[in-house]
Amino acid sequence: MTVPDYVLRLPGPIESLPSPLPPSKSMDCKHETLIFELSSHASESEYQRPDPTKRASASSTSTARKNGPVRTDVPSSTFPAPLVLPDDALDIDPRCPPQSLRSWLRLKDRNEVTSDKNVIYVAGPPEIGSDVDLMRSWSIPQTNDRGSDVPPPSLDDVVDYLAAFYHGLPVKVLPPPKLSFANWDSTPSTKRAKGKTTKPSKASIPSFIGLNTHTECVRIRTRPSLDGKFAAQLNLDDLLDAAISILPEDAYALLLLVNQDLYEDDDDDFVCGRAYGGSRVAVISTARYNPTLDQQANVERVHAWPASHCALYVEETCRTTNASLPPKKKTKVSRQYDHDQAALSSTPTDIRSPMQQAINAYQSLPLITASSSAKTLTSLWLSRVCRTASHELGHCFGMEHCVYYACVMQSTASLAEDARQPPYLCPVDLAKMLHATGSTAEARYRTLLAFCNRHLDVQMFAAFAGWIGAVLGEE
Repeated sequence: MTVPDYVLRLPGPIESLPSPLPPSKSMDCKHETLIFELSSHASESEYQRPDPTKRASASSTSTARKNGPVRTDVPSSTFPAPLVLPDDALDIDPRCPPQSLRSWLRLKDRNEVTSDKNVIYVAGPPEIGSDVDLMRSWSIPQTNDRGSDVPPPSLDDVVDYLAAFYHGLPVKVLPPPKLSFANWDSTPSTKRAKGKTTKPSKASIPSFIGLNTHTECVRIRTRPSLDGKFAAQLNLDDLLDAAISILPEDAYALLLLVNQDLYEDDDDDFVCGRAYGGSRVAVISTARYNPTLDQQANVERVHAWPASHCALYVEETCRTTNASLPPKKKTKVSRQYDHDQAALSSTPTDIRSPMQQAINAYQSLPLITASSSAKTLTSLWLSRVCRTASHELGHCFGMEHCVYYACVMQSTASLAEDARQPPYLCPVDLAKMLHATGSTAEARYRTLLAFCNRHLDVQMFAAFAGWIGAVLGEE
């Protein structure tokens, strides 16, 4: 049976949509009301969320028929519903099949963790050889904005986060020799796919680059970037094949990080990450998570997670985007946004709920702007890479895209949606991960909390710390 390839970022251009809130209102938003149920747009979509009984059953190995009633669903103020905003992944692909704990356990192609294959390896970005010095500019955004002076995230920080996220398994940096890019004899090429033209490049882009491993030099296809955000891109499939070739014998999974932009098919503008789940390898690029590109990609900083659940933001996003789109055929009757329902879904009286504590921690920090320090922007960059890395490795554990809750295992269709997704695993996917790692929820949460407490200078980690503390009953 062919093991499916899992895609985190759906390829294609990022639409330049109008900001849901005017900049002045967005900057001043206090996120006073939070929405934990589906957005009003969800009724326009074909997405049907599993009901509370199915959600509760999905995280258990028991069934009501055989073993009596299953436990009730978790509070929405801890694990909200997916937002399903316009053009989100679940809006585009509403029939994405659910994967319960029981169906995950029955997967024939799922790789079990064993005593001799239990290490998660992380391979840092390959070094750039002197014969391909032109590649040094490929990871720098081609914009007039500040970017080259913001250091990329530390490999050690990414490894530390994954060690906490996948607590119970060793997470290590791939041992030497280090991977490195090298020259591959080829003729320069500036031709674009399917007759698309390209701007004249300052330096010729070779058709191939070599990737030196400890045993061979692997050919990696390259091309000029289609949207011009970077000078050149590397082929994702070639990198995944290279990752398979260097998988250590004691590895359960391997994650390869690259600083260059990626593409997969001829028509892709870019992709950020992908895993060959059955082969236990994943590759992600840090390039598009550079905060320098946020404005061009319509990436929210004011309403990134957990402020993505701000009721005003959700309402205005649905209203603004839907007003700019042609009416769909055979749509359901749209329901009006119910402020009373939003109030019931928020936590004005439950001030110690995990989501409210996350918001409190989020708002305690100053808004990250273009003038923020390089250290702060690097921390923001790190939080995005950590979230994507944990997602892609989840596919190596056999976890498919989540449709039950807002969850780090949700699929995302854009960088804008990616910023709205939480870093936590929902109850269904947490049950799978704990089964695989042999850890406990409390031990894992405490290790994640310790990591987040060392990185409280950026909203996602501060908010995650607040959320975890409330889950543990310590906030």
